[in-house]
Amino acid sequence: MIKLILPDGSERQYDSEVLAKEAVQDISMGLYREALGVVVNGKILGMNDTIKEGGDFKVVKFADKEGKAIFWHTSSHVLAAALQRLYPQTKFAIGPAIADGFYYDIDLDEKLTEDDLEKIEKEAMKIARENLDVEKIVISREEALERFPKDKDPYKYELISDLPEGEEISLYKLGDFVDLCRGPHLESTKKIKAIKLLSIAGAYWRGDSKNKMLQRIYGISFEKQKNLDEYLEMRAEAEKRDHRKLGKELDLFSFHEEGPGFPFYHPNGMVLRNTLLDWWRQVLLDNGYGEILTPIILNEGLWHQSGHWDHYKENMYFTKIDENDYAVKPMNCPGSVIVYGSTPHSYRDLPIRLAEYGLVHRHELSGALHGLFRVRAFTQDDAHVYCLRSQIKDEVFRMIDLADYLYGTFGFKYSVEVSTRPDDYMGDLESWNLAEDSLKKALEEKGIPYEINEGDGAFYGPKIDFQLEDAIGRTWQCGTIQLDFQLPENFDLTYINEKGEKERPVMLHRALLGSFERFLGILIEHFAGKFPLWLAPVQLRVIPVSEKFLPYAEEVEKTFKDAGFRIDLDRRDEKLGKKIRDGQLQKIPYVFVVGEKEVEGKNISVRARDGIDLGVQEIDEFLEKIKKEVEEKQR
Repeated sequence: MIKLILPDGSERQYDSEVLAKEAVQDISMGLYREALGVVVNGKILGMNDTIKEGGDFKVVKFADKEGKAIFWHTSSHVLAAALQRLYPQTKFAIGPAIADGFYYDIDLDEKLTEDDLEKIEKEAMKIARENLDVEKIVISREEALERFPKDKDPYKYELISDLPEGEEISLYKLGDFVDLCRGPHLESTKKIKAIKLLSIAGAYWRGDSKNKMLQRIYGISFEKQKNLDEYLEMRAEAEKRDHRKLGKELDLFSFHEEGPGFPFYHPNGMVLRNTLLDWWRQVLLDNGYGEILTPIILNEGLWHQSGHWDHYKENMYFTKIDENDYAVKPMNCPGSVIVYGSTPHSYRDLPIRLAEYGLVHRHELSGALHGLFRVRAFTQDDAHVYCLRSQIKDEVFRMIDLADYLYGTFGFKYSVEVSTRPDDYMGDLESWNLAEDSLKKALEEKGIPYEINEGDGAFYGPKIDFQLEDAIGRTWQCGTIQLDFQLPENFDLTYINEKGEKERPVMLHRALLGSFERFLGILIEHFAGKFPLWLAPVQLRVIPVSEKFLPYAEEVEKTFKDAGFRIDLDRRDEKLGKKIRDGQLQKIPYVFVVGEKEVEGKNISVRARDGIDLGVQEIDEFLEKIKKEVEEKQR
C-alpha cells in the first residue's frame, strides 16, 4: 500500500507502485496539463518516474524551483542533442540544471564563439518543436561502460567507472541523443517554447585545473516566449547593476593578480564598508551583544577538535610557525568557543552573546571567484550565543527580529529556508532531530512560512537561511541562524546550573549580513550604485558656477562638513554642465550649484542625482531635511 499525503492534508492511496503522472491525473487532468513533475518526501520525480513509497506528495509546475529544475535539465539535453546534430564529433561531459537555467560542458576541437550560439539555439528550438519523448533506459554498469567507451566518451566513461560495481544506471534518450543521466525529466520536449543560449565560458573537467579545459554553454528556457522576453529585460537591467562594473566606476574596490580572489578596498569603498559596520555594531550593542576579536591563525589541533579538519580542510589554508602546524581560520566559531571557555559561567550569566567581525579565508577554485560575491578573504558579522536549552526559542526569536530589522532597512523582502542534516554530519541523530525541531517550531510560532532545504545544513548543525529578494526580483542567500549541540561537546563547554552541577550550554551561530563583501555586492546591485544618503561614500558636492564663486562654495562645504556630512568641492576648470553630469554619473545624492544669485541670497540651488532640479533651498532648512533623511535611514 502506498499512501500519498497532499499539501492540503488529503490523501491518495494505491495498492502498488504508481507512475507519477497517473497520481497527478487522479487529482485533476487540468493540473496534469500544467504539471512538470512531483516531489515525494523531498525527492524530485519526473512524470514518467515510478513512485515506490508513500509520504508527502507535491505536484510542481514551472513556478516551483523543483519544476524549473526538471524543465531546465531537459533543456540541457535538448542543447546537447542540437550540438550532436551540428558537431557530431562533440564529446559530452555534464549538463545540469542550475539556479538560473542550465549549461552543458563539452569537449570540441572547434572553439565556439558567440556567433555560433545563434545557430545552435535555432537547432535546439527545432528539436523542442519536434515534440520528442524523453525515454528512460535502465542498464547495468557493465553495459554502460560498453555503451560509452573510453576513446569516444571519456567523460561519461570516467563517471561510470567511479560508480560501484552492480550499480543500476539510467540513460535518457531524446531522439538520436542518448545521455548518461539520473534525471528527472519532462515527458517530452513540447512544453519548451523558448530557448536562449546566453554565453560560452571555459570550465575545467570536474572543476580541477589539472584537468582539460572544456567549453561550457549556458542557456535558459521557458514555457512561453513572453517569459523569456521578460527575463532578458531583467538580465539587461542586471548587467547595468553589475557590482564589478559599478565598483570600478564608483572607485569602491578592485581585484589584482597579486592577490587573486582578495578584494582591495579604495577610500570610497572603505567609507561604504565602515558606515555599514558602524551602524550594525551599534545595533548589536543595543541588543545585548559584546564584541570580541580572535586571531586569524590558530594551531592545527584546534581544527581537529572543532571538526573542521575532517569536514572542511580542503577549503582551508595552512602555515607553519616555529615548526608547528597552523591553519588560517575559515570560520570564527572556534575562536569564540575559546573566549567562552576561558571564564567559568553560571546559569545566571546565560545567554551570553558574543559578536565578532572576523576576517576569514577560504580556498575557492579560481573558476568560482566572482567579484565580491565569491572571494577568498571576507569578513563575517558573526555572533555566537551561548544559552540554556530553555532559552533557545527566545534567542532565535531575537535573531529573527534582528534579521527583519536589518533587511527592512534596505528594502529587501525575504523568504526563509530550514536547511537540515547533511550526509557529512557530526554528532548524534537525537541532537540533530532536537535542533531541527527547535528551529522549525520557532519559525512556526513566529508565523513565518518556510521551505525545507534537505541536507544543506552545516556539518555541526541545522540552520535557518534567509533568501533576500532585491529591487529587480533576484534572490540571494544571505543571513543564517544555526543551532549547534556539537561544538560545546567537542570543546567541553560548561556552565554551573541551579544545582551547582556542570551542564552543557547550547550554541547558536548567527550571521545576518553574512559576508560583508557579499552583502556589499548585493547592496551595490540592489541600489544600482545609488545608495541611500546615509550610506553614500560622497553624500554632497558643491559646484561653483565659476572660480569667482569659489569662496562661497568653500563656506557651503564647511557648513555641511561641520554638520557631519561627507561633502566635496568640485574645483576643476570644466564647464558647469559637465560637472553636474559627472556628479550624476558618480551617483552623488545631492549636488549644490552656487553662483551670483546663491551668493546674494546665501542659499544653494540643489539637484538630486537623477537630474531632478529641486530649485533654490535655504541652507538651514535643507540641512535639517537631510539630517532627518540620514537619521531615518530613508531609501
